[in-house]
Amino acid sequence: MADSASPPFQSAVRYIGQRVTTTLELVNRETIERAVRLLTHVPTIFVYGAGRSGIIARAFAMRLVQAGLRAFVIGESVTPIVQKGDAVVIFSNRGESNSSLQTANIVRREGADLIVITARPTSKLAHAASILILLEFPDDPDRSRYAPLGTLFESASLRLSDGLVAEVMAARKETEETLRARHAIMV
Repeated sequence: MADSASPPFQSAVRYIGQRVTTTLELVNRETIERAVRLLTHVPTIFVYGAGRSGIIARAFAMRLVQAGLRAFVIGESVTPIVQKGDAVVIFSNRGESNSSLQTANIVRREGADLIVITARPTSKLAHAASILILLEFPDDPDRSRYAPLGTLFESASLRLSDGLVAEVMAARKETEETLRARHAIMV
């Protein structure tokens, strides 16, 4: 997939882009529609991820708030408790981290819906999901050189969550202008 004659930067960008695009094209459309229906009809959305997945989760929460939804990042001091009828979105490449599993257990105990975005369909976290969105990346010889560790999952998660935001915007008849009006003013 990558061209060994190209500099590493160009090869990595090409490799990551191709692998992420191929994987996202395999995501089930019905699953996306179910996730968007849930996200647009619950009172509160919570997001969680550890490490770089957490950065993606935070970016997703920001866009959801800008789209006029009530969203929080789990672990922040101002985040309220999850309640029955809410939705939680967990981003986790392997779906086995203790913090993600603990979060999922609380979500299920409280009766909220759980959207899991993971690369491992057989993980404990995947089994706990109300809605499971799989981003699978079969390994190949170039991955460790051009996309180490969870790079492919994280890149795909960002693009997936941005695609979900576009769906939420369409469902709620939001525009870039309405999002901009809710954008935080930074000083």
